[in-house]
Amino acid sequence: MAKTKQTNNSQGFEKYVRWFWILFSVGILSIILIFSLASLGIFGELPDHTQLENPSTNLATEIISSDGVTLGKFYLNDNRTPVGYDELPKHLVDALIATEDARYFDHSGIDAIGFIRAAFYLGKRGGASTISQQLAKQLFHGEGSKNTIGRLTQKIKEWIIAIRLERQYTKEEIIAQYFNIYDFGNNADGIRSASRIYFGKEPKNLNIKESAMLVGMFKNSSLYNPRPEKNPIGVKNRRNVVLDQMEKYDFITEQVKDSLKQTELDLHYSPESHREGTATYFREYLRAFMKDWIKNNHKPDGTRYNLNSDGLKVYTTIDSRMQAYAEEAVLKHMPRLQAEFDNQNTPKRNPTAPFLELDKTEIEALMNRSMKQSERWRRMKYDLGKSDKEIKESFYKPTEMTIFSWKGEIDTIMKPIDSMRYYKKFLQPGMMSMDPQTGHVKAWVGGMNYKYFQYDHVKTGKRQVGSTFKPFVYAAAIDQLHLSPCDVLPRSQITIEANKYGNPEPWSPKNADGDYGGSMTLKDALANSVNTVTARVMDKVGPQTVVDLVKKLGVESEVLPVPSIALGTADLSVYEMVGAYSAFANQGVYTKPVMVTSIVDKNETLLYQFVPETRDVLSEETAYVTVKLMEGVTQSGSGARLRTTGADSYRADYREIITGYPYQFTNPIAGKTGTTQNQSDGWFMGMVPNLVTGVWVGAEDRSTHFANITYGQGAAMALPIWALYMKSCYADKELNISQQDFDVPANLTINVDCTNTSGASDGTNPKDDIPDDLSF
Repeated sequence: MAKTKQTNNSQGFEKYVRWFWILFSVGILSIILIFSLASLGIFGELPDHTQLENPSTNLATEIISSDGVTLGKFYLNDNRTPVGYDELPKHLVDALIATEDARYFDHSGIDAIGFIRAAFYLGKRGGASTISQQLAKQLFHGEGSKNTIGRLTQKIKEWIIAIRLERQYTKEEIIAQYFNIYDFGNNADGIRSASRIYFGKEPKNLNIKESAMLVGMFKNSSLYNPRPEKNPIGVKNRRNVVLDQMEKYDFITEQVKDSLKQTELDLHYSPESHREGTATYFREYLRAFMKDWIKNNHKPDGTRYNLNSDGLKVYTTIDSRMQAYAEEAVLKHMPRLQAEFDNQNTPKRNPTAPFLELDKTEIEALMNRSMKQSERWRRMKYDLGKSDKEIKESFYKPTEMTIFSWKGEIDTIMKPIDSMRYYKKFLQPGMMSMDPQTGHVKAWVGGMNYKYFQYDHVKTGKRQVGSTFKPFVYAAAIDQLHLSPCDVLPRSQITIEANKYGNPEPWSPKNADGDYGGSMTLKDALANSVNTVTARVMDKVGPQTVVDLVKKLGVESEVLPVPSIALGTADLSVYEMVGAYSAFANQGVYTKPVMVTSIVDKNETLLYQFVPETRDVLSEETAYVTVKLMEGVTQSGSGARLRTTGADSYRADYREIITGYPYQFTNPIAGKTGTTQNQSDGWFMGMVPNLVTGVWVGAEDRSTHFANITYGQGAAMALPIWALYMKSCYADKELNISQQDFDVPANLTINVDCTNTSGASDGTNPKDDIPDDLSF
């Protein structure tokens, strides 16, 4: 009886064992079958070898400065610029492995131990996804399915893709791809954008706690958003979890962990947008440049490049340091200048503020024109289909808005028509700096705040140039008539009769100081912007000669061949003026301004290489003599405030707007100030041997200006920006900005030393060195 029972038990046990192995075998075979079917694409398409080699990801176009700094990017949705594994700090990789996949270097895409643990505890003690699986998910199917079967199918596909990725790439390459593909929120696509946006640095410069914070965001970047108004406490707690994991797996010591957990996040939040950051106006110029380039250049397969997603790299001539110095100079000077302008244009002092010389009817007409030119009008008319009456009525309805001020943004309720008038009071800057020998543009400031003022005052905007045009007149005369800066001419009034040069009426320029007595050297005449002397020189060379010269110097804007251009009546851009002046500093050779040196694709294949455009315009002697003339402007003329003298000659309230005064420059500087009629425009053009910089300041409407020349002259409005910029450039020794003399031509025959001149070139007779046809 007992033996029979024992036999039955033995048979029962064998039966269970047999069923176990049957089920186990079926399970194994089922898994093999499922994986085989999945590999064949039964459960959906899987990436092939080519797709694994070149996964489809949108890469932003990167704008790179001449000193290797990223100035900005062009993108629509993905602000992503990939980095290599060697650009990731070790503690960043350690943090990822400790938190996401501790056995990463021990498995081949699937962590069997992690999978068994997750299955046994139903995921309560962590999931089983490896870094390779998570990369597969990010690259090829994104968010998980919402139904159980779909999730299971996707998980199987993840396993297969993960194994394939492990065969295709090294462990290090997979980690780099994972960091590059992840969306860290706030337009921070990939680790490089995240490092720059959250901490203002490149990934290789991240410290341990910064790395821990970014790795912590892999759990859920929307939930763990570190911005102050989002979830900084949750982010800090999550960061500390990562630090715990790093200590658990011996990547950091317990002491380091405890110390770092006590620290704050220390964000340096710098959002990367098209309207914020550095060189915003230049970047928008570059966008137009790239669109034109793309129209005429195609990929090898014949399709067009996509500026926002093809990962192009645009190497520019902008120097990030000099660009920063230029923007800082604007931000230092413009608030002071604006404060003085506002003080002089209170409703009590000027009932029509910010306008001058306009009556009520003229102001209304101006505002109506501006209304129809506004983005609000365009959007309502063409996007929303509103009638002109409806649009105009909307301008008079109070609206919530955020407006610009030099003290910070202001949230307010204002009628759009009032906000338009408010913005018209602001004085705007335009500035460009260029190496005259290479043509490389080093700094470009098209305005003071691109978010609120999109109009570019470097290349797009054109305004009357005033006395900054005079050096062209003198250069033409030196070239044609061999004049010397020491030649003497009378400053008496002159009238050029009607129709002599196409001018419909007689032209009789006036001197700003009303003084018409005596004579003076050409150097003193230019230094002090004496109009009658310039008019005499113009009368002898003729307007057409001057127009021909400026055209050869790169000026493309219309310049009429009439006598009045001698005083700067032409509307030119800062870009044109800097380019033209560069020939004086470059021994008479004009070099077309260059902004882009090369373009490469995401694989570093060269797509574009710039070719310098140069031409001989003036002789070395003429260029040098013109430079010596302009040196007089900063030695004793309207630009003399650049020097050490005169610190006590200005009232305290006036000195306040000459930001940074006294400047105490001692090196040779050639320059020219410019002030237009009614002080609508203030200019300063300044040159040293290897840098030419132009600055313009004025308001959007010419009727918005200072009431008097004391504050409205170029020496007060524009020169301080140049001075502040150059002080910073000189302080940065790595830039090697010259403080030397301009090179003297070997064959110089014209006298440029006017130290002994007293009414004549040689100090004896006012007419000795003046050609007969110039002796008036």
